[in-house]
Amino acid sequence: MGTWHFFAFVLATITLRKPSEAEEVARFILQSHAEARVFAFTGDLGAGKTTLIKALCTVLGVADQTSSPSFAIVNEYRTGGGDPLYHFDLYRLKVAEELEGIGFDEYLDSGSYCFIEWPELAADRLQPGTLHVSIVAAQNGVRTITMGH
Repeated sequence: MGTWHFFAFVLATITLRKPSEAEEVARFILQSHAEARVFAFTGDLGAGKTTLIKALCTVLGVADQTSSPSFAIVNEYRTGGGDPLYHFDLYRLKVAEELEGIGFDEYLDSGSYCFIEWPELAADRLQPGTLHVSIVAAQNGVRTITMGH
């Protein structure tokens, strides 16, 4: 007899109507995906990836000023409990081999929160259980956030 394996792709959609709702949305994401530690954020420039990641950091108790690590590729913060949290911006990377130079896989394997903007280059390195978060901005400023594993 063969072994049956069941895989669930959970898809949820949230509407973010104004930036002031970002922390409420972040809290919902963290509570509804409490097991997730690696989050991959996709969306056009200006869609709100960094804004949502800042809100996630705030909800997790990060006291430092957060910003997109566009030039450093990765920023490290500490949660309210003192645990490391890593925020990546892979936009400037051109080839996947550059990920090895920053120890990307070790970060993902650390068990710490990893928030990754522009994860396309690292797609084959993302583990099962990664929460994929897609953000689409409408002309009226409303953001549609779709999440799934």
